[in-house]
Amino acid sequence: MDSIKAPASTVDPGDALVAQQRKIVNRLRRAEGQLSAVIRAVESGAECRDIVTQLSAVSKALDRAGYAIVASAMRTCLADPEDQSMTPDELEKLFLTLA
Repeated sequence: MDSIKAPASTVDPGDALVAQQRKIVNRLRRAEGQLSAVIRAVESGAECRDIVTQLSAVSKALDRAGYAIVASAMRTCLADPEDQSMTPDELEKLFLTLA
């Protein structure tokens, strides 16, 4: 019986990396804009509740960007086990710094 093989991926790993980096940069730019809004709110004497809400959004955006960066590094390690730029222990330590 012949087995059916899935078609080979036509996505260039380099293109996928560039796309992932673009997403991360977009997250960081969004966080930068949110942080600017927090600074303006503090300088203008905005309500504490509003400032804390905006600050929470900045914090979450930065956390998500950090997780995306670590996830990208993990994917790279899985795709190329011979690449020793980061050991699994180093990746774990990096991930835990976000906690």
